[in-house]
This record gives sequence, C-alpha cells and structure tokens, in this order.
Amino acid sequence: MSTDVLGGVPGTKEDAATPLRRLGVAGVFLLALAAVVLVAAVHVTQGTSSVGALDLLALPFGGSDEAARVLLASRLPRLLAGVCVGVALGVAGALLQAIARNAMASPDTLAVSSGAYLAVAAAAAFGLSLPVPVSGGLALIGGLAAATLVLALSAGGRTGTTRLILAGSATALALSSLTNLVMILFEQETTGLFAWGSGSLVQSDLDAVTQLGPVIAVALGAAVLAGPRLDILGLGDDTATVLGVNVRRLRLWLTLLAVLLSAAAVTIAGPIGFVGLCAPVIVRLLPRSIPGLHRSRALLPLSGLAGVLVVLGSDIVLRAVLGAQAGVEVPPGVVTTVLGAAVMVWLARRYRDAGATRRPPSVRTGATRSRAAFLAVVAVCAVLLVSAVVMGMLGGDRWLLTGDVVNWLQGRSGRALTFVLDQRWPRVFAAVLAGTALAVAGAAVQAVCRNPLAEPGVLGVTAGAGVGAITLLTLVPLAGLWTMSAAAGAGALAAFALVYGLAWRGGLSSDRLVLIGVGMQAACTAVTVLIIVLSDPWNTAKALTWLSGSTYGRVPAQLIPVTLALLVVVPLLVWLRRDLDLLSLDEDTPRILGVPLEPVRLGALAGAVLLTSTAVSVIGVVGFVGLVAPHAARALVGARHRRMLPVAALLGAVLVSLADTLGRTVIAPAQVPAGLVTALIGTPYFVYLLWRARAHSDAT
Repeated sequence: MSTDVLGGVPGTKEDAATPLRRLGVAGVFLLALAAVVLVAAVHVTQGTSSVGALDLLALPFGGSDEAARVLLASRLPRLLAGVCVGVALGVAGALLQAIARNAMASPDTLAVSSGAYLAVAAAAAFGLSLPVPVSGGLALIGGLAAATLVLALSAGGRTGTTRLILAGSATALALSSLTNLVMILFEQETTGLFAWGSGSLVQSDLDAVTQLGPVIAVALGAAVLAGPRLDILGLGDDTATVLGVNVRRLRLWLTLLAVLLSAAAVTIAGPIGFVGLCAPVIVRLLPRSIPGLHRSRALLPLSGLAGVLVVLGSDIVLRAVLGAQAGVEVPPGVVTTVLGAAVMVWLARRYRDAGATRRPPSVRTGATRSRAAFLAVVAVCAVLLVSAVVMGMLGGDRWLLTGDVVNWLQGRSGRALTFVLDQRWPRVFAAVLAGTALAVAGAAVQAVCRNPLAEPGVLGVTAGAGVGAITLLTLVPLAGLWTMSAAAGAGALAAFALVYGLAWRGGLSSDRLVLIGVGMQAACTAVTVLIIVLSDPWNTAKALTWLSGSTYGRVPAQLIPVTLALLVVVPLLVWLRRDLDLLSLDEDTPRILGVPLEPVRLGALAGAVLLTSTAVSVIGVVGFVGLVAPHAARALVGARHRRMLPVAALLGAVLVSLADTLGRTVIAPAQVPAGLVTALIGTPYFVYLLWRARAHSDAT
C-alpha cells in the first residue's frame, strides 16, 4: 500500500493474532530494551586494545586493572555517547515529523545539525575552549536559527515535502559552506573538525555525557508529557484549536525541545546524519494493530531506543568491517547517513505530493520580452562576461594593469609577468566554461523536473561526479586529464542511473526525482568523506578545497573535456528547445502534441550529466549555479528555451568567474574556493524564491 509521505509510512494490516499485538506496548518496550542491551554488550567489546569480552566479564570478579582502565577511559564513554546521541536524535526526529506532519522531517533535512555544527566550528576557529554547557548553548542557538528559517520557508513543512526538503537542503548547503570557509581560513585551529563534522563517538572523558545526559532525559520527559496534545495536533490545526490546544505555542515549544535535543547530540558527538529520520520510520513500521503503539507517548521513547540501535549498530558495523582503528578515524555518521539516504529513497518511492508548490505561476510563464529586449539582455550579459574575464585576468594576489595583459597577449611582457598570466588565464577560463556548463545543465534539469528549484546537485549528479573524481585522486594522485574526466563522468552517470531508475514507477514524477536525488546527494557526500578520512584524515585543506570547488592549479589541457561537452550538449538542447518548452508545462500537453517524453527526458538529463561531470572534473564541486542562472535568465527573457539557454549560459559564466575572482582577491594571498562563494551568493536568492513561492501559495 502506498501513501503520501505527509501521512507517514505504510502500516500493516490489522491482525489480532500477531505476536506483537499479544505483547502490547509494554512487551514492545521490553523487546526494544533487550535489543539495546544486547547491542551495547557487543559494542563495549570492540576497541583498539586487546581487551576482549572475557576480560570485561571478569571485571566483577577482580579482573585486570588494564581492562578496567580501558573500559572507563574509552569504551564506556563511547557507549554512553552513542546512547545519548541515539535517544536525542530519535526523539528529535519524531518531534519534528509530528510538528511538520511530514515523515521526511528530521534534524538533517531541517538543517538543525548544520546550524549547530557551524556554531561549534566558529567557536573552535576563534580558539575558544568552552565548557560543555556553553558549547551546547551555542549549538542550540545555531540549530534553532536554521530550523526557524527552514520551517518559515516551507510553511512548517505542511505545504509539500518537496519544498521542505529543498529548503532544508539549501540552508544546510549554505551553512556547510560557511563552516568549510571557517575551517579553511582557520585550518590549524579546526584540525580534526572535518571528520567530526560527520559525527564521531570518540570521547576523552565522561564530561559531555554526564552534563548533557540529564538535559536529554528532561527534554524526553517533557516531550512525553506533551504527547496527548501532540496527537491532537496531528488531526490538523483547526481541529486541535477547537479541542482547546494552543497550536502556535505548542508547535513553538516542541520545536525548541527538538532543537535542544539535536544541539545536545551535536555537542556530544558532532552532526551524526539521518538518525532522526531513520528511527521514527523504524518505529512506524511496527504493526498498527498494537493498541497505543503509534501514539506519541509510546512513539517518542521508542524512537529514542531505535535511535540508539541505529547509532550503536552503525558503529559496530563500521569497526567490524574496517577494523578497530576505523572507529577512531572514520565517523559512524558516514554509515548512518548512507542508511538514512536509503530510508529517504524508500519514502520518496511511496511519495505522492499535491503539487501546489511545485512552480509558482510567475515562474511558470516567465516574462514576455520583445526580440529587441532579448538582444539587449544578451548584449549586457556579454559585456558583463567580458568584464568578468578582464577582472579575473587582472585580479589575484598581485593586481595587474590592462596594459600588462595587452603586452602579454602581444608577447612583449617580462618573465615574471608572463609567468603570472600563464598561470592565471587557465583558471579564468576554467571558471567561465564550468559556469556555462553548470548553468546549461541546470536549465535542462529544471525543464525535466518542472521545478525551478531543482539543479544537478539536487539530483545527486554533482556529488556522484565528486565521488568518482576524489576516488581517482586518492588511488592515483598523478592521474591524467582524461582519466580524471572519465572517473568524474562514471560517478555522475552511476548516480544519475540510480536516481532515474529508482524514481521511475510507471512514469517519472518530478517531485519523486528531486527527493530521491537529495537522498543520493547525501549518500555520495558521505562516501566522499569516508574516502578522504580513510586515505588522508588530516589533510583537511585538500578535502575542503575539492569539495568546495576551486580553479587552483588549472592547466590549459584540463579545459578540453568541458569544452567538448559544451560543443556536443548545447546543440542537442537547442535542437530539443521546443520539446523542453512543452515538457516544462505539464505531463499531458507534450503527449497530446506528440512529444516522445521519455527519449526527450533521457536525452536532456544525459546532457546535463555530461556537462556536470566535466565541470566537476575541471573545477570541483560547485553548487547553486545550475539553480540561480536559469532562474535569473527566465525572469529576464521568459521561459522559452531558445532565449533562456544562451542567457543562462552567459549568467552562469559570469557568476562562477566573479566568484573565482573574489575568492582569489578578497583575502589574498589566501584563497576562498569558488564553490563557497557561489553558495553564499546563491543561498539568499534561493531563500527568496522559496519565500515567494510560499507567499503565492498562501495567497491562493
């Protein structure tokens, strides 16, 4: 049975004879506690020392001092950290899903963890060694600010899962970009935070657990006490108001509780991903025939126990597969993120959305412009691009004059100047070509998805290309140009094939495509972190520079793949321009007019994959260009692709070129990766789009 995500996950048919029904809620709790005890017993036997299960069993009978020391100094703090984090995130996820009435809401999809992580990283960057309560307070403020923004943009998550996930993903990307920028600028002060940013259970003592454990317990108790009112809230705001519930106040307090729990988890172990999504889903899969099991007073603590099983189970699997040392180097959040991405894909495949927020009419139709106005816009964009290229050639750690560039072009410059410009021009044109490719790819993806808030990154294509490229960089550091392009292309193609195949269910739902793509993006990012941490855990600069997009060290030969991709794909999309126009409208119009839907979709998306993978191979992972450039072009010259495509290409080139120049000059001789600059520029625009979409839906 398939249901809307807004209503939860599918239950099972009622069966009075099921063993779980005979057990009742108390029996289910006992089984869950027994499972937690069993998993904890296995967890405490793992570690880098030679102390095993028999040594630990002998402790009550006067075992060795070494076993006692290992247990108290390392394994018990790690175990208790996993328990606290699992309970906190499981309950927080259940609360957020109930508040938003959306099974895809969680501390990760609402960017709570990202906001808390940024606050902690900023404190570390300024060399502040804060006590646990103060650090937790900072994390609470950061997480609360992020959650407030996401819930405001998505109208509390009740107007559509797609908007909620897009708002959360964009906010998380912006906050992650800020965090990465902080870690790049303060590399020494934030050493080790990159791996911690995916969640780490490594604890040096019991301070964090003993100070924040009681906070988690109190928050859980408060949430359970509010359970009956939370159940009434699930009936709808109007019904809850009639029944005497102050909806606004209840939602505010429950959101504060959820963010408090998430902030406590981040303070203890960093942002362990998607536990808050998985744990409530696991509980909701239990038979609905058990009386009272799915009421909040049972659901919330059971979600906490399920969260403990997810966290500890992931840590056990990680150390069992990769070895005991991996428990120190590899964050278990990598495993939970991959698991959560799988759960998200599973939910998305059962998803049906009302579609009210898919595309605001003002974006759907676009502006109508005369031919003269279109040519004027193209001319202005071309002038801007030329100016951006000139500025890119002049700017850097050493500013040049236009006369210097003219002399260099004529071969009359000195040796020092020639060296500088020979190094600079491949960077400038790498930014221009990559920006063009990402913008055109974004236009194709938006047409296929019929969603102006989609982009190649949202579909997991960019992250997939990043996995392919970073894998090759790790295994073969001196790999050649074409090998790098092939690896990035293979990663992008594999991610695209998975997303497209999983989204296909008797047809292609654009909302389902986006949601599955976001899950794929999370999984690929987790795999990338795993590769980097396993291969070179302390080289944070290498990891962040690649994952943030950079033109540093580009050579002319690296421009060839993306140039060839543009020469192949742009004519293809121009040829398909009429079909893309029709495809952007709805599902039925192109069918009636004889457009072969699947070949056009597949061709457009394959072109987007090719452009994205070659752009990633030349500049790394850069976000938001495929979102901002096509949307701005649509606003300037209308939605017809014969006009929108060239303007989007020019705007994308201008955006990345300016971002690269700013990154090279603002804090020279240090550099900010271009991808961070585009994310910081693109996020406010994305927020504006979501807010406009909400305003329109509220008005209608």
